[in-house]
Amino acid sequence: MEQRQAAEAAEREAAIEARRAAAEEAERVAEAEWRAAQEARRVEAQAPRRPQVPPPQSARAAATGPMGLPGQHPVQSPAREQAGHWDDEGVHGHEAYDDVYDDARYAVDDTLAAASAAPARGRAGGSPEEWPPTGGRGLVTEADPHDLDPFADIDDDATRPSRADRRAAAAWEFEEHEREPNRRRRGAWGCLIALIVLGALVAGAAFFLQGPITSLMERFQPPEDYTGAGTGEVVFMINEGDGGETIAGNLEEQDIVASSEAFIEEVTSRSEQPIFYPGAYRMANQMSASDALDALLDPENKLENTFVIQEGLWARDALANASAATGIPIEELEAAASDPQALGLPAEATSVEGFLFPATYTFGPDVTADEVVQTLVDRSFQSLDEAGVAPEDRWETVIIASLIEREAGSEADAYKVSRVIRNRLDENQFPTRLLQFDSTVHYGTGDDTLVTTTDAERADASNPYNTYVHPGLPPGPIGNPGDVAIDAAQHPEDGPWLYFVTVNLETGETVFSATFEEHEAAVEQFLRYLDENG
Repeated sequence: MEQRQAAEAAEREAAIEARRAAAEEAERVAEAEWRAAQEARRVEAQAPRRPQVPPPQSARAAATGPMGLPGQHPVQSPAREQAGHWDDEGVHGHEAYDDVYDDARYAVDDTLAAASAAPARGRAGGSPEEWPPTGGRGLVTEADPHDLDPFADIDDDATRPSRADRRAAAAWEFEEHEREPNRRRRGAWGCLIALIVLGALVAGAAFFLQGPITSLMERFQPPEDYTGAGTGEVVFMINEGDGGETIAGNLEEQDIVASSEAFIEEVTSRSEQPIFYPGAYRMANQMSASDALDALLDPENKLENTFVIQEGLWARDALANASAATGIPIEELEAAASDPQALGLPAEATSVEGFLFPATYTFGPDVTADEVVQTLVDRSFQSLDEAGVAPEDRWETVIIASLIEREAGSEADAYKVSRVIRNRLDENQFPTRLLQFDSTVHYGTGDDTLVTTTDAERADASNPYNTYVHPGLPPGPIGNPGDVAIDAAQHPEDGPWLYFVTVNLETGETVFSATFEEHEAAVEQFLRYLDENG
């Protein structure tokens, strides 16, 4: 591209130089002609004029043609050659003859007049006033103004143009022809630049308006919903104090309904406000919002003495589920769980947190609080034994598994999160040994409804579960892990990761990073998600 532009520039320079040389040559020729004309006039002015006589009668008759009609050029007879001569301005001599000859000479058509007058311009020694002719009537010339000598009417040196003026006049045509391509080139580049700017504006508008436009379209579209009564069988748990929004979110999380919005719309559309009762309910997978609501309101679907503990659920909420399903007061269940060592938990345990295994439980009508709590703990030991965890390793394994359960967005991510924990606990890879998990901070504050933490919460050293301040593992589990989290705690995936962040809370998409710079970019992605989704 650069070579072609350089070649074009060289060609333009050569053309300019050639035309400049031609202009200078034309200037020299014009000046020479001008000097020759001045010299001829000077010689003619010094030479004595012969007396002028009227032309003979034959000549006067010829001026009007054979029949005395106009339309013929005056003819010069031998008598005229003897008596005198004509010049281009008319016959010099008697005044009467002048009038007659002038009438004959100028009473011609335009074409003949132009033909007779044109040669006067090119004769050496001719008067400069002869071109263009001014005394005739209807004289027409087709001569190009660019061919005329712009200085032909200059009589003396006093008014003679300068060299710069003559050069400018000679180069006028070149400049005029040279400007037009430049205009065309500038016009083409201007159009291209305008198109580029317009495209950039359109692309920028599309980028910045994509989020608002998408949100506006989603606002006017109905929420996602399944059709029909669904397939399979699922136990769904309504806990004590759960409201409509909480129930809708849990239904969506278990894939019983397609979206919480569809279920909420169904609830609000009913003529009578539905009333939900705590307990376990027999449901199906992928039900329509209408069928799901009907199933929750049907007493036949309520399972007596059955409840569910979900993965990662805190012990306080697990005991609340048990109380709602069995009818045992929550205070009795909490008292039964107050002595961890009596239940067989490790010596480090100060509560049953981490050892109430996530599963579906059904009890008889006469079950006691101690039986319920012991059943949940024994089920946790069973899972640890099946995973090959030795009794002496139960405590640390459950703590790590509880972190994985709360932080991993998917089963595949669980093994990567396990590796991040191991790498950060290694002083050689991460000297501070700070896990910096928001989930541990939340457990210490007792608030399970948030996703992020504040600067003050991360700086609070009074929170023993604040892993932004206290290095190593937290003092105990922060939830009840399931089988996958327990297995991941024992078998972390190989990798250099030291950071991770969930960038989409709906899909659970998580970005793992080996450097802080990569992690910062992922955090920005997560913050954009929060801005776009409220």
